[in-house]
Amino acid sequence: MSPYPASALGLGAGPVPPPSDLDLVALEALAAQNLGPMAYAYYSGGADEEVLLGENQLAWQRLRLHPRVLVDVSEITTRTSVLGDEVMMPILVAPTAIQRLAHADGELATARGAAMAGTVMCLSSLSNTPLDEVAAAGGGAPQWMQVYILRDRGRTRDMVERVVAAGYRSLAVTVDAPVSGRRTSELRGEVRLPDDLALPNLADESSAHAAGEGFMAVVSREFDPSITFDDLAWLAEISGLPVTAKGVARGDDAARCIDAGAAGVIVSNHGARQLDDAPATADVLREVVDAVAGRGEVFVDGGIRRPADVVKAVALGARAVLLGRPVLYALAAGGADGVGGLLSWFALEMRRTMALVGAPTIADLDPSLVRPAR
Repeated sequence: MSPYPASALGLGAGPVPPPSDLDLVALEALAAQNLGPMAYAYYSGGADEEVLLGENQLAWQRLRLHPRVLVDVSEITTRTSVLGDEVMMPILVAPTAIQRLAHADGELATARGAAMAGTVMCLSSLSNTPLDEVAAAGGGAPQWMQVYILRDRGRTRDMVERVVAAGYRSLAVTVDAPVSGRRTSELRGEVRLPDDLALPNLADESSAHAAGEGFMAVVSREFDPSITFDDLAWLAEISGLPVTAKGVARGDDAARCIDAGAAGVIVSNHGARQLDDAPATADVLREVVDAVAGRGEVFVDGGIRRPADVVKAVALGARAVLLGRPVLYALAAGGADGVGGLLSWFALEMRRTMALVGAPTIADLDPSLVRPAR
Protein backbone atom coordinates (compact mmCIF):
# COMPACT_ATOMS: atom_id res chain seq x y z
CA MET A 1 0.00 0.00 0.00
CA SER A 2 1.37 3.40 -0.93
CA PRO A 3 1.14 6.04 1.81
CA TYR A 4 -0.81 9.20 1.21
CA PRO A 5 1.55 12.04 0.35
CA ALA A 6 2.60 14.05 3.37
CA SER A 7 1.72 17.22 1.48
CA ALA A 8 -1.96 16.28 1.76
CA LEU A 9 -1.75 17.01 5.48
CA GLY A 10 0.76 19.83 5.50
CA LEU A 11 3.43 17.43 6.74
CA GLY A 12 5.72 17.43 3.74
CA ALA A 13 8.17 19.99 5.08
CA GLY A 14 9.14 17.74 7.98
CA PRO A 15 9.73 19.08 11.47
CA VAL A 16 11.45 22.37 10.50
CA PRO A 17 9.31 24.36 10.13
CA PRO A 18 6.34 22.43 11.53
CA PRO A 19 3.04 22.61 9.68
CA SER A 20 1.05 25.74 10.51
CA ASP A 21 -2.18 23.78 10.73
CA LEU A 22 -2.91 20.11 11.33
CA ASP A 23 -6.36 18.54 11.52
CA LEU A 24 -6.06 15.29 13.44
CA VAL A 25 -9.56 14.21 12.42
CA ALA A 26 -8.61 14.60 8.77
CA LEU A 27 -5.31 12.86 9.48
CA GLU A 28 -7.12 9.81 10.85
CA ALA A 29 -9.59 9.78 7.97
CA LEU A 30 -6.81 9.82 5.38
CA ALA A 31 -4.90 7.15 7.27
CA ALA A 32 -7.99 4.95 7.47
CA GLN A 33 -8.42 5.09 3.70
CA ASN A 34 -4.79 4.21 3.18
CA LEU A 35 -4.66 1.44 5.78
CA GLY A 36 -7.68 -0.54 4.67
CA PRO A 37 -10.30 -2.10 6.97
CA MET A 38 -8.20 -4.75 8.71
CA ALA A 39 -5.23 -2.55 9.66
CA TYR A 40 -7.50 0.33 10.69
CA ALA A 41 -9.55 -2.03 12.87
CA TYR A 42 -6.36 -3.15 14.59
CA TYR A 43 -5.02 0.34 15.21
CA SER A 44 -8.24 2.13 16.10
CA GLY A 45 -10.19 -0.41 18.10
CA GLY A 46 -10.65 -0.91 21.82
CA ALA A 47 -12.05 -3.49 24.20
CA ASP A 48 -15.66 -4.67 24.44
CA GLU A 49 -18.14 -1.83 23.73
CA GLU A 50 -15.25 0.64 23.38
CA VAL A 51 -16.65 2.99 26.01
CA LEU A 52 -13.21 3.76 27.43
CA LEU A 53 -11.88 4.49 23.96
CA GLY A 54 -14.01 7.64 23.84
CA GLU A 55 -13.76 8.35 27.55
CA ASN A 56 -9.97 8.62 27.36
CA GLN A 57 -10.34 11.66 25.11
CA LEU A 58 -13.35 13.17 26.88
CA ALA A 59 -11.60 13.10 30.26
CA TRP A 60 -8.91 15.50 29.01
CA GLN A 61 -11.63 17.80 27.63
CA ARG A 62 -13.34 17.88 31.02
CA LEU A 63 -10.22 19.57 32.38
CA ARG A 64 -9.80 23.27 31.64
CA LEU A 65 -6.72 25.47 31.72
CA HIS A 66 -6.80 28.39 34.19
CA PRO A 67 -4.33 30.94 32.81
CA ARG A 68 -2.10 33.40 34.57
CA VAL A 69 -1.61 36.86 33.07
CA LEU A 70 1.10 39.53 33.12
CA VAL A 71 3.86 36.93 32.85
CA ASP A 72 6.82 37.50 30.55
CA VAL A 73 6.31 34.90 27.82
CA SER A 74 8.60 36.45 25.21
CA GLU A 75 10.61 33.24 25.26
CA ILE A 76 8.98 29.83 25.55
CA THR A 77 10.75 26.48 25.77
CA THR A 78 9.38 22.94 25.86
CA ARG A 79 12.77 21.38 26.63
CA THR A 80 12.80 18.85 29.43
CA SER A 81 14.42 15.56 30.39
CA VAL A 82 13.10 12.03 30.71
CA LEU A 83 14.99 9.45 32.76
CA GLY A 84 18.11 11.58 32.46
CA ASP A 85 17.99 12.27 28.71
CA GLU A 86 17.22 15.74 27.36
CA VAL A 87 14.36 15.98 24.86
CA MET A 88 12.94 18.90 22.91
CA MET A 89 9.42 18.35 24.22
CA PRO A 90 7.57 16.34 26.89
CA ILE A 91 5.97 14.29 24.10
CA LEU A 92 7.28 10.78 23.45
CA VAL A 93 6.27 8.14 20.92
CA ALA A 94 4.28 5.36 22.57
CA PRO A 95 5.01 1.71 21.77
CA THR A 96 2.57 0.56 19.10
CA ALA A 97 2.76 -2.80 17.37
CA ILE A 98 2.93 -3.97 13.75
CA GLN A 99 3.83 -0.62 12.19
CA ARG A 100 4.51 -2.08 8.75
CA LEU A 101 0.76 -2.34 8.36
CA ALA A 102 0.89 1.46 8.19
CA HIS A 103 3.96 2.08 6.06
CA ALA A 104 6.53 0.00 4.25
CA ASP A 105 9.33 1.39 6.45
CA GLY A 106 7.30 0.83 9.63
CA GLU A 107 9.24 1.33 12.82
CA LEU A 108 12.30 2.58 10.94
CA ALA A 109 10.33 5.60 9.72
CA THR A 110 8.90 6.26 13.17
CA ALA A 111 12.37 6.16 14.72
CA ARG A 112 13.65 8.64 12.14
CA GLY A 113 10.68 10.95 12.67
CA ALA A 114 11.07 10.94 16.44
CA ALA A 115 14.79 11.65 16.13
CA MET A 116 14.13 14.55 13.73
CA ALA A 117 11.75 16.05 16.28
CA GLY A 118 14.25 15.58 19.12
CA THR A 119 12.34 13.13 21.25
CA VAL A 120 12.21 9.50 22.38
CA MET A 121 10.61 6.60 20.56
CA CYS A 122 9.56 3.62 22.66
CA LEU A 123 9.65 0.50 20.47
CA SER A 124 7.06 -2.24 20.88
CA SER A 125 8.20 -5.82 21.38
CA LEU A 126 5.57 -6.66 18.74
CA SER A 127 7.32 -4.63 16.06
CA ASN A 128 7.81 -5.88 12.52
CA THR A 129 11.43 -4.70 12.53
CA PRO A 130 14.36 -6.12 14.50
CA LEU A 131 15.13 -3.94 17.49
CA ASP A 132 18.78 -3.40 16.52
CA GLU A 133 17.74 -2.02 13.11
CA VAL A 134 15.32 0.41 14.76
CA ALA A 135 18.05 1.54 17.17
CA ALA A 136 20.33 2.26 14.22
CA ALA A 137 17.61 4.18 12.39
CA GLY A 138 17.34 6.58 15.33
CA GLY A 139 20.84 7.86 14.64
CA GLY A 140 21.87 8.00 18.27
CA ALA A 141 18.66 9.55 19.63
CA PRO A 142 17.63 8.02 22.97
CA GLN A 143 15.17 5.16 22.59
CA TRP A 144 13.21 3.00 25.01
CA MET A 145 12.08 -0.59 24.58
CA GLN A 146 8.68 -1.88 25.64
CA VAL A 147 8.81 -5.46 26.88
CA TYR A 148 6.39 -8.16 27.96
CA ILE A 149 7.48 -10.80 30.43
CA LEU A 150 6.90 -14.09 28.66
CA ARG A 151 6.06 -17.45 30.12
CA ASP A 152 9.46 -18.53 28.86
CA ARG A 153 11.72 -16.37 31.01
CA GLY A 154 14.73 -17.44 28.97
CA ARG A 155 13.26 -15.78 25.88
CA THR A 156 12.57 -12.65 27.92
CA ARG A 157 16.16 -12.56 29.15
CA ASP A 158 17.49 -13.09 25.62
CA MET A 159 15.47 -10.16 24.30
CA VAL A 160 16.58 -7.90 27.16
CA GLU A 161 20.20 -8.75 26.37
CA ARG A 162 19.62 -7.73 22.75
CA VAL A 163 17.99 -4.49 23.91
CA VAL A 164 21.00 -3.62 26.06
CA ALA A 165 23.46 -4.50 23.29
CA ALA A 166 21.57 -2.26 20.85
CA GLY A 167 21.89 0.77 23.14
CA TYR A 168 18.33 1.33 24.34
CA ARG A 169 18.16 3.61 27.37
CA SER A 170 15.21 2.17 29.29
CA LEU A 171 12.77 -0.72 29.54
CA ALA A 172 9.03 -0.07 29.73
CA VAL A 173 7.45 -3.29 30.98
CA THR A 174 3.74 -3.66 30.26
CA VAL A 175 1.94 -4.74 33.45
CA ASP A 176 -1.73 -4.53 32.44
CA ALA A 177 -1.93 -7.54 30.12
CA PRO A 178 -2.01 -10.74 32.20
CA VAL A 179 -4.63 -11.85 29.68
CA SER A 180 -5.91 -10.16 26.55
CA GLY A 181 -8.87 -7.85 26.62
CA ARG A 182 -11.72 -8.78 24.31
CA ARG A 183 -10.87 -6.52 21.40
CA THR A 184 -14.10 -6.29 19.51
CA SER A 185 -12.81 -4.56 16.40
CA GLU A 186 -10.04 -7.13 16.02
CA LEU A 187 -12.47 -10.01 16.32
CA ARG A 188 -15.01 -8.58 13.93
CA GLY A 189 -12.34 -7.41 11.50
CA GLU A 190 -10.66 -10.83 11.57
CA VAL A 191 -7.33 -9.16 12.24
CA ARG A 192 -4.33 -11.38 11.56
CA LEU A 193 -0.63 -10.86 10.91
CA PRO A 194 -0.14 -10.86 7.12
CA ASP A 195 2.03 -13.62 5.69
CA ASP A 196 4.71 -11.17 4.57
CA LEU A 197 5.23 -9.72 8.08
CA ALA A 198 6.84 -11.20 11.18
CA LEU A 199 7.52 -10.43 14.85
CA PRO A 200 11.33 -10.71 14.84
CA ASN A 201 11.85 -9.55 18.42
CA LEU A 202 9.91 -12.49 19.83
CA ALA A 203 10.11 -15.84 18.04
CA ASP A 204 8.79 -17.72 15.04
CA GLU A 205 6.02 -19.24 17.15
CA SER A 206 4.77 -15.72 18.00
CA SER A 207 4.48 -14.86 14.31
CA ALA A 208 2.65 -18.15 13.71
CA HIS A 209 0.14 -17.48 16.49
CA ALA A 210 -0.48 -13.91 15.27
CA ALA A 211 -0.96 -15.07 11.68
CA GLY A 212 -3.17 -18.02 12.50
CA GLU A 213 -5.22 -16.90 15.50
CA GLY A 214 -4.66 -13.15 15.80
CA PHE A 215 -2.80 -10.94 18.24
CA MET A 216 -5.07 -11.75 21.18
CA ALA A 217 -3.73 -15.32 20.93
CA VAL A 218 -0.15 -14.09 21.34
CA VAL A 219 -1.12 -12.47 24.65
CA SER A 220 -3.01 -15.51 25.92
CA ARG A 221 -0.45 -18.09 24.86
CA GLU A 222 2.86 -16.35 25.54
CA PHE A 223 2.56 -13.56 28.12
CA ASP A 224 3.14 -14.59 31.72
CA PRO A 225 0.03 -13.99 33.88
CA SER A 226 1.97 -14.67 37.08
CA ILE A 227 4.17 -11.55 37.05
CA THR A 228 4.43 -9.56 40.28
CA PHE A 229 6.19 -6.46 41.60
CA ASP A 230 9.31 -8.57 42.14
CA ASP A 231 9.71 -8.87 38.37
CA LEU A 232 10.41 -5.15 38.09
CA ALA A 233 13.54 -5.63 40.16
CA TRP A 234 14.45 -8.72 38.09
CA LEU A 235 14.30 -6.72 34.85
CA ALA A 236 16.33 -3.89 36.34
CA GLU A 237 18.93 -6.37 37.58
CA ILE A 238 19.39 -8.28 34.32
CA SER A 239 19.39 -5.15 32.16
CA GLY A 240 21.13 -2.52 34.25
CA LEU A 241 18.62 -0.05 32.76
CA PRO A 242 15.95 2.11 34.38
CA VAL A 243 12.62 0.27 34.27
CA THR A 244 9.19 1.87 34.06
CA ALA A 245 5.94 0.01 34.71
CA LYS A 246 3.47 0.69 31.88
CA GLY A 247 -0.22 0.24 32.60
CA VAL A 248 -0.53 1.62 36.13
CA ALA A 249 -3.88 3.18 37.06
CA ARG A 250 -3.81 3.29 40.90
CA GLY A 251 -1.80 5.29 43.35
CA ASP A 252 -1.10 2.34 45.65
CA ASP A 253 0.18 0.25 42.73
CA ALA A 254 2.38 3.12 41.60
CA ALA A 255 3.96 3.44 45.04
CA ARG A 256 4.64 -0.31 45.15
CA CYS A 257 6.28 -0.15 41.72
CA ILE A 258 8.70 2.49 42.99
CA ASP A 259 9.30 0.50 46.18
CA ALA A 260 10.13 -2.51 43.99
CA GLY A 261 12.83 -0.60 42.14
CA ALA A 262 11.04 0.98 39.18
CA ALA A 263 12.43 4.31 37.99
CA GLY A 264 8.95 5.46 37.08
CA VAL A 265 5.46 4.48 36.00
CA ILE A 266 3.40 5.06 32.89
CA VAL A 267 -0.24 5.79 33.65
CA SER A 268 -1.99 3.86 30.91
CA ASN A 269 -4.98 1.66 30.15
CA HIS A 270 -3.37 0.12 27.07
CA GLY A 271 -5.13 2.50 24.72
CA ALA A 272 -8.51 1.26 26.04
CA ARG A 273 -7.72 -2.20 24.65
CA GLN A 274 -7.80 -4.21 27.88
CA LEU A 275 -10.49 -3.42 30.48
CA ASP A 276 -13.30 -1.32 29.02
CA ASP A 277 -14.55 -0.35 32.49
CA ALA A 278 -11.20 1.03 33.65
CA PRO A 279 -10.89 4.75 34.42
CA ALA A 280 -9.62 7.24 31.88
CA THR A 281 -5.96 8.07 32.41
CA ALA A 282 -6.64 11.79 32.89
CA ASP A 283 -8.88 10.93 35.83
CA VAL A 284 -6.21 8.99 37.75
CA LEU A 285 -3.04 10.86 36.80
CA ARG A 286 -2.98 13.14 39.84
CA GLU A 287 -3.60 10.22 42.22
CA VAL A 288 -0.57 8.43 40.80
CA VAL A 289 1.63 11.54 40.91
CA ASP A 290 0.72 12.12 44.56
CA ALA A 291 1.46 8.50 45.45
CA VAL A 292 4.85 8.48 43.72
CA ALA A 293 5.68 11.70 45.60
CA GLY A 294 8.73 12.56 43.54
CA ARG A 295 10.48 9.21 44.05
CA GLY A 296 10.25 8.41 40.33
CA GLU A 297 9.04 9.89 37.08
CA VAL A 298 5.41 9.64 36.02
CA PHE A 299 4.34 9.43 32.39
CA VAL A 300 0.87 9.15 30.87
CA ASP A 301 -0.80 8.07 27.64
CA GLY A 302 -4.37 7.53 26.50
CA GLY A 303 -6.67 9.88 24.59
CA ILE A 304 -4.18 12.73 24.16
CA ARG A 305 -5.19 14.45 20.93
CA ARG A 306 -4.53 18.18 21.51
CA PRO A 307 -1.44 20.15 22.51
CA ALA A 308 -3.50 21.56 25.39
CA ASP A 309 -3.89 17.98 26.67
CA VAL A 310 -0.11 17.77 26.95
CA VAL A 311 0.00 21.03 28.91
CA LYS A 312 -2.68 19.71 31.29
CA ALA A 313 -0.85 16.42 31.81
CA VAL A 314 2.48 18.08 32.58
CA ALA A 315 0.80 20.64 34.86
CA LEU A 316 -0.75 17.75 36.80
CA GLY A 317 2.66 16.22 37.34
CA ALA A 318 3.45 14.03 34.35
CA ARG A 319 7.06 14.17 33.21
CA ALA A 320 5.90 13.61 29.65
CA VAL A 321 3.08 12.08 27.63
CA LEU A 322 3.26 9.28 25.08
CA LEU A 323 1.39 9.55 21.78
CA GLY A 324 0.16 6.37 20.13
CA ARG A 325 -2.59 6.40 17.53
CA PRO A 326 -1.86 9.92 16.16
CA VAL A 327 1.70 8.80 15.41
CA LEU A 328 0.43 5.70 13.59
CA TYR A 329 -1.89 7.83 11.47
CA ALA A 330 0.91 10.30 10.67
CA LEU A 331 3.12 7.35 9.74
CA ALA A 332 0.46 6.02 7.37
CA ALA A 333 0.00 9.46 5.84
CA GLY A 334 3.59 10.59 5.48
CA GLY A 335 6.23 8.16 6.72
CA ALA A 336 9.13 9.62 8.69
CA ASP A 337 8.29 13.19 7.63
CA GLY A 338 4.70 12.61 8.72
CA VAL A 339 5.80 11.51 12.19
CA GLY A 340 8.33 14.32 12.54
CA GLY A 341 5.83 16.90 11.34
CA LEU A 342 3.15 15.71 13.75
CA LEU A 343 5.48 15.86 16.75
CA SER A 344 6.85 19.27 15.77
CA TRP A 345 3.32 20.62 15.32
CA PHE A 346 2.44 19.40 18.82
CA ALA A 347 5.52 21.17 20.19
CA LEU A 348 4.72 24.39 18.29
CA GLU A 349 1.15 24.50 19.54
CA MET A 350 2.23 23.49 23.01
CA ARG A 351 4.46 26.58 23.09
CA ARG A 352 1.51 28.72 22.02
CA THR A 353 -0.64 27.23 24.79
CA MET A 354 2.09 27.74 27.38
CA ALA A 355 2.31 31.41 26.40
CA LEU A 356 -1.44 31.78 26.74
CA VAL A 357 -1.49 30.23 30.23
CA GLY A 358 1.53 32.24 31.43
CA ALA A 359 4.07 29.42 31.71
CA PRO A 360 7.32 30.12 29.82
CA THR A 361 9.02 26.85 30.84
CA ILE A 362 8.01 23.31 31.70
CA ALA A 363 8.90 24.05 35.33
CA ASP A 364 6.22 26.78 35.36
CA LEU A 365 3.44 24.26 34.65
CA ASP A 366 1.78 23.33 37.93
CA PRO A 367 -1.61 22.02 39.15
CA SER A 368 -2.98 25.52 39.76
CA LEU A 369 -3.28 25.89 35.98
CA VAL A 370 -5.81 23.05 35.69
CA ARG A 371 -9.37 22.93 36.97
CA PRO A 372 -12.48 20.84 36.23
CA ALA A 373 -14.78 22.14 33.52
CA ARG A 374 -17.70 22.02 35.93
